Amino acid sequence: MVIDTFSRSKAFLRSDHVNSRVVTHSYRAASALAAGALALVFWTSSMTIALGQGVANRPASGDELKPLFASSADIADGEHLAQTSCSQCHGGGGVSVLGGVPSLAGQRPSYIFRELRAYASGARKDSTMYNAVKFLSSDALIKVAAYYGGLDPAPPAAAIDVKGDVDPMQAGKAATAACAGCHGENGISKMPGAPNLVGQNPKYLVAAMTAYKGGDRKNDTMKAMIAPVADASMNAIAMYFALQNPKHPPAAAPGSAAKGQALAAACASCHGAQGNSSVPTTPSLAGQDPQYLAAALHGYKDGSRGNATMKGIAGGLDDAAITNLAAYFAGLQAQQANVQKPLTVAQLAERCDRCHGVNGNSTDVARPALAAQRLDYLLKSLNAYRSGARKSPEMAAMSGILTDDDVKNISAFYAHQKAKSVVYVTIQAEK
Repeated sequence: MVIDTFSRSKAFLRSDHVNSRVVTHSYRAASALAAGALALVFWTSSMTIALGQGVANRPASGDELKPLFASSADIADGEHLAQTSCSQCHGGGGVSVLGGVPSLAGQRPSYIFRELRAYASGARKDSTMYNAVKFLSSDALIKVAAYYGGLDPAPPAAAIDVKGDVDPMQAGKAATAACAGCHGENGISKMPGAPNLVGQNPKYLVAAMTAYKGGDRKNDTMKAMIAPVADASMNAIAMYFALQNPKHPPAAAPGSAAKGQALAAACASCHGAQGNSSVPTTPSLAGQDPQYLAAALHGYKDGSRGNATMKGIAGGLDDAAITNLAAYFAGLQAQQANVQKPLTVAQLAERCDRCHGVNGNSTDVARPALAAQRLDYLLKSLNAYRSGARKSPEMAAMSGILTDDDVKNISAFYAHQKAKSVVYVTIQAEK
């Protein structure tokens, strides 16, 4: 941002960045609100919410409510500043045309003001935004927030296929139809030598399918089967098998399970004390088909199956030891993977709507609206919360349970919703 572009008052500049007197704006109405003299009414096209003295208990602080009391002159100043400094990224009229950059038109003004202050203070990390707002006074940020909050929202994204009523487990079951011939309908194999898939962590199963697809894991049949399967379908298959009941009678196995148990101590650190792994990317061995286990160990031993750690372990085993280990693990009881059942898009949206309003149309001045926001920005934000790059205890808890597919689906859902404006009107509170 170039300061010389501002043709208006130096009230736009923060006092700690200029050596001149800074003009401040009086917000008598905001002061009255803090004293409990005013209430707010929120109008949308479908509801009216009246707030009396309980406003003080809402997330927005007194300062954050100041954009609601901006005058027409304040908003005109905000428009000038927005067109000068913000429109290049956030678009004319606040509708962004840049990937990963949010639209601000119609966004809730207290939320905009709070986030702008966070960028200015460095609490929210983004060098572009910091450089754009670090010289601006709180008064200027209030005016910008008021301007954007009063604009008509962006139109919803077009041509997004969102099916909020599709049960992910049913989708997973449908995707496993081609697997049933070898691995059984519920992931319990009835074909000797074919592995059971039930109870495995989805991350392991997806990694295995990806390895077959890419040729890193050698099996012509599996490569041909997985080649046409999209990533979303692999995720659905893996989750479906992970959540099936893993209790099944052990397959008949040659060898001595007792001798295999004595050898299995070296396996426990990775595969679990009873063959049920707690490491998402490491397979569980409990209840596994013994012929498959023996074939896998032989593959690691002769190098046809690549894994340096397993090659070192299997390299010291003779045929009898391999048979005994397979017998031991095959006789153990498999456990269900420690993963949560996935929610439908409609169920996820119901949780998000508790804070962000029905279909993402927030009626809270301090909570961002999600409806019709850019899809790529919603994806970026949710992934930032998931990784911890963006801090919020609430959002960390909400996003921590989401899979990659959940993030894509819920982002598409909100991008496709029609955004609604909210009008804020001050009224006298009852005494």
